[in-house]
Amino acid sequence: MSPERGPRGTIEGRSAGPEAESPAGRAARGRRLTDVDALRAFALLGILAVNVWAFADPYYATASSNPAFAGPLDHAVRFVVAALFETKFYLLFSFLFGYSFTLQMASAERDGASFVGRMLRRILGLAVLGAVHGVALYYGEILVVYAGLALVLLVARNLAPRRAVVLGSVLLAAVGILWVGLGALQLASGYPSAPAGAGAGEALAKLAAFGGEAGATFAFTAGHRTEILVSLVLLQGPSALAMFLFGLAAGRRELFARELPRRAVRWVLGLGLTAGLAGGVFYAWAATYAPGGGIETLAFGVGQLTAPLLTATYVVGCLALFRRAASVRDALAPAGRMALTNYLGQSLVLALVFTGYGLGLVDRVATVAVVGIVAAIFAAQLVASRWWLGRHAYGPLEWGLRWVTNGRRPRWFSARG
Repeated sequence: MSPERGPRGTIEGRSAGPEAESPAGRAARGRRLTDVDALRAFALLGILAVNVWAFADPYYATASSNPAFAGPLDHAVRFVVAALFETKFYLLFSFLFGYSFTLQMASAERDGASFVGRMLRRILGLAVLGAVHGVALYYGEILVVYAGLALVLLVARNLAPRRAVVLGSVLLAAVGILWVGLGALQLASGYPSAPAGAGAGEALAKLAAFGGEAGATFAFTAGHRTEILVSLVLLQGPSALAMFLFGLAAGRRELFARELPRRAVRWVLGLGLTAGLAGGVFYAWAATYAPGGGIETLAFGVGQLTAPLLTATYVVGCLALFRRAASVRDALAPAGRMALTNYLGQSLVLALVFTGYGLGLVDRVATVAVVGIVAAIFAAQLVASRWWLGRHAYGPLEWGLRWVTNGRRPRWFSARG
């Protein structure tokens, strides 16, 4: 889902050739890229914590709550996921995509290669992987949307950082205000939430498909991909593009190359832990207790305005943690280097656990146990990623995408392997 890093510290394509750079400069750049990798791994955890419900709960993202998850603990888990994870971590992935875009530009320049050619091949590779992933495993995947938005970013690649920030902010504000307005219209029309039982038919169809044979699971996933893709473009596309632009500006300013100013950190934390958290709580309350109507639409609009603040808080908090506990950063970074493989791997494991491709445990696992599955999958990916990269130059899918991007076959084994 996100850019990958090669064995020499590149994000999608650093040259192995000589570089006119001091040892101190190389060390600083390597540390910066490790921060990006670790942040990407943290984003992987957040994405997994959200996506798991699309597999485990047939009522997820419908206009009705799951009657099997009606206890106080079930509501508490749903509330926390909505408040702290939903609509926040795809923003973080999007920001890192934009940031890594600037590193790929620098890599192409060092190689004396055409960045536009490289990026177009990469976009095509992402689109193909996303299409296969969305049809076969997870109809809510976003790689195809990213591929389309990357074309926009390619056109806007020479924007000055300040203009990129202004444009992204205007985009977020416009989309948030639009959704708030739509929610207000729904409320004025007497539609605060969906009537009881709304969306139950869709949920039962998903339950039957995921709890049945593999063919039924595939038919349901493939059959819903187009409508979900349209929804993703409308619901997440504008804010993802805004975060692409923020990441582009941050990369051009080499934001991770130096300590963040304390005043800026205080501002980010203050806004994130007040407005950002308040918006997340409002959205979580609406999604948990008043789904499917004007209240949820209004809350979604508020979330579009405030979620980036909480996402920025996560970034600042993680960077501060990495500075004080390099072991945490180093434990996360390998999974971030293999983010594409791990992202699609998460969907594969979840499909094997919850759908007709495997155990078919949809709607049969308690909410707390679902959280435990998330923790187990992510822990396994941390271990597996470190093991794999100790022997191989790239993750499996990163290796293939790098081949497509650069037009030449990369090394399979690492220098240490």
